[in-house]
Amino acid sequence: MSGSAIVMMLVAMLIIWGGLAVAIVNLRRSPDLPHADEIQRDL
Repeated sequence: MSGSAIVMMLVAMLIIWGGLAVAIVNLRRSPDLPHADEIQRDL
C-alpha cells in the first residue's frame, strides 16, 4: 500500500469510529427514555 492509501484509510477509520464514540457518549448523556408516568399501553 502506498503512503497516501494508508493515510486515507486512517482518516476513514477515525471518522467512522469517532462518529460511533460520539453517538455512544451522546446516548449516555441524554437517553431518550420515557418516564414511568408517560408510558401508555395500547391494548
